[in-house]
Amino acid sequence: MLLHTDLPTHDELARLLDGQDPSSVSIYVPTEPASDGEAERIAFRNLAAEAIRQLRDGDAERADVTAVQESLAALDSEEEFWRHQARSLAVLATPSSIATFRLANRLSEIVEVSDRFHVKPLLRARTFPQVAVVLALAQGSVRLVEVEPEMAPSQLRVPDMPTDVAGAAGRASISDRAPTRRIQGSEGQKVRMRGYARQVDQALRPFLNGVDVPLVLAAAEPIAGIFRSVNSNPHLVEGEISGNPEALSDAELAARAREVLDALYAAELEALRERYRQLQHLGRARSDVAELARAATAGAVDTLFVDIDSPLTGTLDEDTGAVSFGEPGVGTYGVLDEIARRVWLSGGRVLAVRAQDIPDHGQAAAILRYALFH
Repeated sequence: MLLHTDLPTHDELARLLDGQDPSSVSIYVPTEPASDGEAERIAFRNLAAEAIRQLRDGDAERADVTAVQESLAALDSEEEFWRHQARSLAVLATPSSIATFRLANRLSEIVEVSDRFHVKPLLRARTFPQVAVVLALAQGSVRLVEVEPEMAPSQLRVPDMPTDVAGAAGRASISDRAPTRRIQGSEGQKVRMRGYARQVDQALRPFLNGVDVPLVLAAAEPIAGIFRSVNSNPHLVEGEISGNPEALSDAELAARAREVLDALYAAELEALRERYRQLQHLGRARSDVAELARAATAGAVDTLFVDIDSPLTGTLDEDTGAVSFGEPGVGTYGVLDEIARRVWLSGGRVLAVRAQDIPDHGQAAAILRYALFH
């Protein structure tokens, strides 16, 4: 299991986005991995008190207020929980449930009370995850290194992981010649490397099962290509750390992995922005918030770019998507959050990014499945 980061899965996000409760509380707290948790608990306690005040001022049912208050207080009292944090903590609570996510992204303090959760920061965490696992694979060694932003990398112990090619083949050395003509010399070495790579993949399969983070390969040829040919992990990225990984420390591997991820994300984002530009003349690329709200409600959005820092508040009509802007408070919610929610639930993709990454430099933009406006 990876360390103290709980990246929300697709299904978890779907449940959070789909649920609505008149007493929904969203709290985000900046945290520090090296902290003993006391400062973070105090910040959380203050935000929780503000959430309870907003619930009472909004005339929430007394029983609902009590249930949320007890749930938040119980989390505050969990000593062990607060000793193991990442860069930010998300707490999403209703009178009947509470969910927590420890995130690698550094987020600002937020408290919001509405009839739905404020999930845009969680969507940011899933858009371009800053967490990765590096598989440093060489003929003579293998290690799995966890990479998180602003944290020292750490090696992960994987049960049943082979130690090297020779050990995986049951031989003293990879250059041992087999007694049969079928496996000899360089051909035999490649066959043993393939068996070694397959054993590594088999060891990783249960260990990384359900871990939805990029897997970065650090390896030289020919073993890099051999591992890719037998890999079963769906999150193995295309780019890799070339050269002999035995010559790189964990910190050097982490730095090189971040370069791979940055290049991967930048290329993916630019490809989507280019697609947006190409579709503008067809009426399938829009950036007006009111139009995006209607398109999201109609299930017409394929890909949504949304500014993570936008403060727009108001409401959207449930049937038409018509936007009514309003001041923050009980009864209103993040307009872009709600647009993102409707896009996500209709099977669209949501990219929570910074303003400079949005086409047309607006607060949001979308690639539509079909032309909706004339």
